[in-house]
Amino acid sequence: MTGTDRRAVVVGGGLAGVTAALELADAGLEVTLLEGRPRLGGLAFSFRRGDLVVDNGQHVYLRCCTAYRWFLDRVGGTALAPLQDRLDVPVLDVAHPGRPRLGRLRRGPLPVPLHLAGALARYPHLSLAERAGVGRAALALRRLDPGDPALDGLDFATWLRRHGQSDRTVEALWDLVGIATLNATAEQSSLGLAAKVFKTGLLSEKGAADIGWARVPLGRLHDTLARERLDAAGVRTALRTRVTGLSRTPGAGWRVDTEEESLEADTVVLAVPQREAHGLLPDGALADPGKLLDIGTAPILNVHVVYDRKVLRRPFFAALGSPVQWVFDRTDSSGLPDGGQYLALSQSVAQDDIDEPVSVLRAKYLPELERLLPAARGAKVRDFFVTRERTATFAPTPGVGRLRPGARTDTPGLYLAGAWTATGWPATMEGAVRSGLNAAHAALAALGRHREHPLQEAA
Repeated sequence: MTGTDRRAVVVGGGLAGVTAALELADAGLEVTLLEGRPRLGGLAFSFRRGDLVVDNGQHVYLRCCTAYRWFLDRVGGTALAPLQDRLDVPVLDVAHPGRPRLGRLRRGPLPVPLHLAGALARYPHLSLAERAGVGRAALALRRLDPGDPALDGLDFATWLRRHGQSDRTVEALWDLVGIATLNATAEQSSLGLAAKVFKTGLLSEKGAADIGWARVPLGRLHDTLARERLDAAGVRTALRTRVTGLSRTPGAGWRVDTEEESLEADTVVLAVPQREAHGLLPDGALADPGKLLDIGTAPILNVHVVYDRKVLRRPFFAALGSPVQWVFDRTDSSGLPDGGQYLALSQSVAQDDIDEPVSVLRAKYLPELERLLPAARGAKVRDFFVTRERTATFAPTPGVGRLRPGARTDTPGLYLAGAWTATGWPATMEGAVRSGLNAAHAALAALGRHREHPLQEAA
């Protein structure tokens, strides 16, 4: 390989773009990574607020997220985002008559599917009949093929009703997990994507759903460490660099125009959101580029509260009977001084709240935290703020599968990456990393450069 054959440009510095750049560089290409923001990490980033280092939102992963675990290992961050030894999710129901009731979803040592049988049998938020119904539905779900195109056009709620799941069961179990992983309720979710989440996370192997999360700011993993590894791999990273155009060169290569320079390369990976990709795609790159504009988006709201004392003694919990969904203790990772506590509320499916003023959200969520956490009733709120991602994920609605393109385009040398592409996964960090791997390995195959895929099942 000589000349532009050795050069690649990756547009976008989120997890997908960083992954693609690392893989291409590790295969011997000269890679330039262009990112419009002043940092890497995409929508999983950190910023400073006074003495705090704040993640824009709470991000977790599961043991079954083999691509994101590969990414952590590749950037040297595995020890900074450890997994639970065993799945354990406290679930607090404040709508229970009399007083709040705490339940737990914990896996046992038995093989799948019996590893969750004990937790389900003791789960206090469902009746005995509802718990038995969950077991039957789980066995039926295990027989589904998430890749079956027929499942893409159906909604998960209809399937659950057909398999005897009550409204309470959907609320207290299926949506408890589904809203957090899909950013959609069962009614809004493709059966294919829901089946992927539940089969892979809960029904593939007993440790698959063990939860991991960063014990340091996300920016340490996705920006600082990622940049160090990109530098070591020889990648030129240009931040605050907006791509203005993409066109073919006379030699059948590519020219990537920015506000400062023009770059030529044989390989280009567009690792940007679907609407931005649509705007950059040249004619003929996709048979129906308008499909990208039909992929909807869904918001996520994060509510951040700093108390003057400790009000939560667990690392996290999920809530029922409250607008609060998931609450995480981010005190240590944020660097909060003086013995207070910093809680982050992760609110998916946030269409009703995403544009509300901070004053309205404060009036809504602080009383709810006091309902959930009695110790918060006498605590002083030092700070209250929100972060909003209006287009946090693609919407996993029925039919979205037919809209998601693969890594290869119809134009040689041009590839797509991003969680919205056809990874088989919903919009997660796992999906983003997989998309970057898919794009890089499609490009390397076209260049005749063999490189073993780190995830053999995705190769």
